[in-house]
Amino acid sequence: MTPRRTLLDRIVAWSPVFLLGGLAALTYWLDAQIQPPRPRADGNSRHDPDLFIDDFSAVSFDPQGRVRQALTAKRAQHYPDDGSIDFLAPSLTLTEPGEPRIAVAADAGTLTGDHETVTMRGNVRATRDATAAAPGSRGTPQGPITFRTELLRVTPKTSRAETDAPVTIEEPRGIIHATGMILDNEARTIKLKSGVRGTLQPQPLPK
Repeated sequence: MTPRRTLLDRIVAWSPVFLLGGLAALTYWLDAQIQPPRPRADGNSRHDPDLFIDDFSAVSFDPQGRVRQALTAKRAQHYPDDGSIDFLAPSLTLTEPGEPRIAVAADAGTLTGDHETVTMRGNVRATRDATAAAPGSRGTPQGPITFRTELLRVTPKTSRAETDAPVTIEEPRGIIHATGMILDNEARTIKLKSGVRGTLQPQPLPK
C-alpha cells in the first residue's frame, strides 16, 4: 500500500469526526447569534445616574428668538439606560406664540428619553394665563385657571397636559373637582374625565 493510499484511507476514516466537529461549531455559532447580549459590567444596564447638574436650567427658542419653553430644577440626574432625566423641584413654563402661557411646578419630575413628555409628580401646581375665547367660537373669555393634582403629564410639542389622578381646578367663576383631566392649550379646551363636582357662576354671553 502506497503512502498516498494510506493517507487517503485515514482521511476517509476521520471524515465523520470532521463532519461532527463542523456541525458542532455551526450549532455554537447559530446559538450565539440568537442569544441576547450579556449584561455589561459597566453599569449601563442598570437604572443608575451617570451625571447630575445642580441648579439646572434649559430654554428653547422659536425661529424668531422668542422663548417657547423653559425648564428649571434644583437638581437634574441623567440615566444612560433609557436616556431619561429626573428632576428635583422642577418648574416648566410654556410660552408658545398665540397660546396662553402655562406654568407648572412640582416636587419631582421626569423627562422621557425621547424628550417628548415631562411627568410632574407630587404637589403639582399649574396655572394658565387668562385668554380670549377660541377663534371662531361664541364662548366667553376665560380668566386665569389654576390646577392642583399629584401627577401631570405634559407634552410641550402638542401643548397638552393630562392626568388620571384627582384634580382641583380654580378660576374666577368658581372651583371644580374631578378625577382625570385633559388640557389642550392649543384648542383652549379642558376635558374632565369623571367624578365632576363643584360650583361655577354663570357668565353672560357676549353680545
